[in-house]
Amino acid sequence: MGGLRVVLDGEALPAQEAALLWSRFSSWMEAHPGDLAGFAQSEGLASVHPEVHGGAPVLVASRTARQRPYAAAPKRKDKSP
Repeated sequence: MGGLRVVLDGEALPAQEAALLWSRFSSWMEAHPGDLAGFAQSEGLASVHPEVHGGAPVLVASRTARQRPYAAAPKRKDKSP
């Protein structure tokens, strides 16, 4: 899962941590399709949202921001943190 990024409360996680979180996210979503809130809760987070930044997948997670409903991943031109 090389190159997959995670941004937690505006800060990029180290590559190894990001890869592990993506792996858990993928497994969770396979078992619980569309259950972003359940995954966030299982990780001790308030929310998690997949997005596309600069053409690359990014999980945007937060300890405080509210969970939004499952929807198509927003695309951003920039590669934030």
